This record gives sequence, C-alpha cells and structure tokens, in this order.
Amino acid sequence: KQWYQRRVRVVENNCKIALEVLLHLSQSNQLTEYFTVLVNMELSVHSMEVMNELLGRVVLPPEYIHHYITKCISHCENCKDRLIQHRFVRLVCVFLSSLIRNNVIDVKDLFIEVQAFCIDFSRIREAAGLFRLLKQMDTEITT
Repeated sequence: KQWYQRRVRVVENNCKIALEVLLHLSQSNQLTEYFTVLVNMELSVHSMEVMNELLGRVVLPPEYIHHYITKCISHCENCKDRLIQHRFVRLVCVFLSSLIRNNVIDVKDLFIEVQAFCIDFSRIREAAGLFRLLKQMDTEITT
C-alpha cells in the first residue's frame, strides 16, 4: 500500500520525473509494476500526460493500453460534476485521437466502445472530431 502511494505521488507531483523513471524501467521487468500503478490510479490530467508521453516512447502490451482507455471512458461517464466531466471528455478525446493518428492503438480493437463514447458526448466538439476520425478510419479499413 505504501509502495503504491509513493508511485502515485510521483505521478501527481512531477510528471517529468515519473516519465523518466518509467522510461528507465522500460529496460527492466519492473515496468509492469509501475504501469499497473499508472493504470489503476485515479484518473487525472497528470496521469494522462504521463501515459501519453510513455506511449509515444515505449511499446506497451495492448491489454494495458485497452484497460487504461476503458478506465478513461468510464471515468468520463461516471463523473458527477458536469464541468469536470466535459474537461475530461475533451482530454480523453485528444488523447485517443493522438493514439489513433500515431498508430499506438489499433482502432478496430476498441471501435465500438470509443464510438459509443463519442455518441454519448457528441455535444462536445472534441468528441465529434474523434467520431469523424473513427468514421474515416472505418472507411479506410473497409475499402
């Protein structure tokens, strides 16, 4: 428990240090432990920033990425404060768009879940943009 809390504090208090630690650990078997902490901690702007940077530099197992994306979507759906919810929806949409455009994730694996998320939050500009990107990707895949 204390070990876990220390890792969470590093992510929340200094994203750059957390990222450097994770990048250093990518050469070892401890990366999985840290990544598990990152995936399971409460969603925040800082954790999303670290995850986005990490995914741009290290190849991670798809199941971790999918779990994190599912957690992001669930966080948005369950957020009670409308302003905070809209903020996170925008962040998640930008995050997902980046992952799709940079080929970090295979959109086919999460297509239905992400599409439903976009429809649920279609009144938010970034969600509508992500939906258009999904449709474009779907068209490219089927043609």
